[in-house]
This record gives sequence, structure tokens and C-alpha cells, in this order.
Amino acid sequence: MTDKNVLEEGNDINLQFSKRKGLLPVVVQEKTSGRILMVGYVNQEALEHTISTKQATFWSTSRQKIWTKGETSGDYLRVMEILVDCDQDALVYQVEMLGDGVCHTRNAEGKSRTSCFYRKISWNSKMLTPVKEMV
Repeated sequence: MTDKNVLEEGNDINLQFSKRKGLLPVVVQEKTSGRILMVGYVNQEALEHTISTKQATFWSTSRQKIWTKGETSGDYLRVMEILVDCDQDALVYQVEMLGDGVCHTRNAEGKSRTSCFYRKISWNSKMLTPVKEMV
């Protein structure tokens, strides 16, 4: 176990992969706009691949394998910075989009959505309503 002060205030990378069975959650944020694009998970191998290539790479919890965003769609994400939270158990990839979208779903016009967060909870109806697409 790492000393809390060293973990929270130190300069050493000591990512806490063991907390969540080898995975860290990653919030993907467009660097210029600050918009949240998606959430994924990384294991150590996916993170190392991201660092070495600057291409957002994740662990697919459904397919149980490493994948780089864009390898099938062509919509890659260039990682500009990686932020680490205070407990070193969550990350933010600040990215530049190198394609039309991020989400695997498409809008009514058949275009890739720019964010996986395209709906919001309506306070009054307790239903999902669309979020306006940012262009």
C-alpha cells in the first residue's frame, strides 16, 4: 500500500490499477471545448499503448481486448494530455478529434455523433431528451 501523502502529493506515477481489478476509468474530453466525449477503461497495456502512440487506446469490457478508438471507424482521438486524479485511480484523456465523431451510434442523419453523451435526463418528465449536438 502506498502512503496517502505520497500518492496524493508526490510526483511519482503510482496508478491504482488493483482497485478495480486492473482497470482505471478514463473520461475523454475534447481539449479545446472541454466537452465530455466518452468514458472508457484502460488496463496497464492500453495506457502504455496510449502513451507510446498518443492514440486513445482502451480495454473493451464487452470484447475483453485492447482497442484503439478509430481503428474501424477512422475517427481517431489524438491524446494531448493525460490528467490523473488525486487518488491515482481515474484518468482524463484530453484529446483532439481526428474524425467526424466519437460515439459508435449515429444521429437521425446517419452521421457519427460527436459525443456518447447525446441525451440528458429531463427533470420534469424523468425521461431522456436529446442534447443539442455541438458543431
